[in-house]
Amino acid sequence: MAKPLSTTILGAGLMGRLLALALARAGHAVQVFEAGGPDAEGAAARVAAAMLAPLAESAITEPQVVQMGQYSLQRWPQLIAQLDAPVFFQQNGTLILWHRQDAAEATRFGHQLSATRQQLPSLPAPQALDAAGIAALEPAIANRFAQGLYLPGEGQLDNRQLLAALLLQLQKHQVGLHWHSPRQPEDCQADWVIDCRGLGAQAQWPSLRAVRGEVLRLHAPDVALQRPVRLVHPRYPLYIAPKPGNLFVVGATEIESDDMSPMSVRSSLELLSAAYSVHPGFGEARILESATQCRPTLPNNLPAIRRPSPRVLQINGLYRHGFLIAPAMLDAVLELMEKEHSALATQWELAIETV
Repeated sequence: MAKPLSTTILGAGLMGRLLALALARAGHAVQVFEAGGPDAEGAAARVAAAMLAPLAESAITEPQVVQMGQYSLQRWPQLIAQLDAPVFFQQNGTLILWHRQDAAEATRFGHQLSATRQQLPSLPAPQALDAAGIAALEPAIANRFAQGLYLPGEGQLDNRQLLAALLLQLQKHQVGLHWHSPRQPEDCQADWVIDCRGLGAQAQWPSLRAVRGEVLRLHAPDVALQRPVRLVHPRYPLYIAPKPGNLFVVGATEIESDDMSPMSVRSSLELLSAAYSVHPGFGEARILESATQCRPTLPNNLPAIRRPSPRVLQINGLYRHGFLIAPAMLDAVLELMEKEHSALATQWELAIETV
């Protein structure tokens, strides 16, 4: 893209904002059309915990997603540094815990991590912890767990701070922002049209399906955690992601459904009881929000790019890995737009389909 081009981006979730900013910074004229408003209330990215945990996620995803996560973990600080507004980012690793009755599930989880590291030796090795090791990492939960795993180098960020900071940069670069203005790719006239609508693109990408996720946002002044904690469980593997100001995002559920109704009592009880089992201070926490959202997922649970015509790209299927792999997807798409092919996509076996 040696000369400035006009680009229309459909969808102002995480991918839409990242792409719009990258193209605007490169001097291209960018218009963004979004069915919702500027707060990204309809985007899966607004509800996400935004954990950047390639090895931890390897228990449920493929090695190529783990590789994209490794790449993205290095890219996030660079992308955040370009923003004027502060965005919380930390890289304190992930703590994996389990109760004694779930030791067999923890053993299975550990075997999965070992298998991933055999395929991807560049991943940091998990560190086995005893009770003293857990207490040294997280004094607030000392003496509550006998064993654990520490995954060094993994990170997290604040999703809502990031979405807001990206919006400010888009406004600064005079990107055309059209809220409550849904569009179809065929309605757009531009040098490039990039469809980042997630489930909004089901009419053009029928194999997309929804996977419902539910999270609680808690304010817990009596709880101090330095890093995301994951609780191994055979049915609902809980995560607790600490954010600034004693705010915690707690989630676990994955439901094959496009239901966007409020969280069920069962899910709330399971999340709250599991969080309380990690730290009793959650018993006095205040529930600020219970949120549900459906994540766009393809049949193989892997991301993909489609090219229905030479100047139209569809980006979708990020599933539960939006923040984990978004910078990798961003760079692969920019490479594809510039060079007509992407070495990064080839490296990660990222599907690029011509329709």
